[in-house]
Amino acid sequence: MVIGRILRFLAVLVLVIGAGFPLYWMLTTATRTTEEIFSGSPPLVPDPGGLDLGALGPMLGWLTNSAFVAFGTTLLSLVLAVLAGYALSRYRFRGKGLFGFALFATQMLPEALVVVPLYAIFLVVGLLNDLGGLVLANTAFAMPVAVWIMKSAMDRIPIEIEESARVDGCPQYAMLPQIILPLVMPSVAAAAVITFFDGWNEFLFASTFMVDKEKWPASKGLASYVGEFVTPLGTVMTAALIFTVPAIVFFLLVQRRIVSGLTSGSVKG
Repeated sequence: MVIGRILRFLAVLVLVIGAGFPLYWMLTTATRTTEEIFSGSPPLVPDPGGLDLGALGPMLGWLTNSAFVAFGTTLLSLVLAVLAGYALSRYRFRGKGLFGFALFATQMLPEALVVVPLYAIFLVVGLLNDLGGLVLANTAFAMPVAVWIMKSAMDRIPIEIEESARVDGCPQYAMLPQIILPLVMPSVAAAAVITFFDGWNEFLFASTFMVDKEKWPASKGLASYVGEFVTPLGTVMTAALIFTVPAIVFFLLVQRRIVSGLTSGSVKG
């Protein structure tokens, strides 16, 4: 028993070190000059005083743009996914199978394949160089995944729960928000993680549609630090670290929601 616990502890320790080492190396590289990084024996201990924060002036604005795109994509995708997932799970209608297959088929298309058509559409409707356009473009690819997550979660909820709610006087329009949605909150949180990271990591559409430097998301701004002849690795790693931390914090917060949702009913009779 003791040996098993020690082995499990060592296995978890190895996994934690493997997952955290990239962040540690980013921090170490961010605090060193280019000469120190390429020296024969680069320092292994981070020096917070060496962070090149002065060269990251626009980064705060880019992070704000990324947050707008990420949260906008998440909110819009979840609203549409909950409604569509409930319709696919509970209702029968003409073209239901075709609609579900169409959602699935969107994941077969690479985003690069639709850049030119989307550019033409956004040019006509005036969404070029607009963060709202990025939200719509990312929602188009993130929402179908969220729909299938929500449908699968709602399929596992017995229909008898809704029938009992109707007997108790619950109107049909309140069935989804008051009865079904609280039961699928762990799946909502899982879908939120997927859609958030889809918007937070936005790069392809931003590189094509966004012209003004002030409207770049952080991923596009981070790529701009890579020069043709010289790349300040310390600055790049500092920007990458700043870009990574908010996403990690969001995941940790939502992960807590997932766990609490999964265990909320375990002690109730």
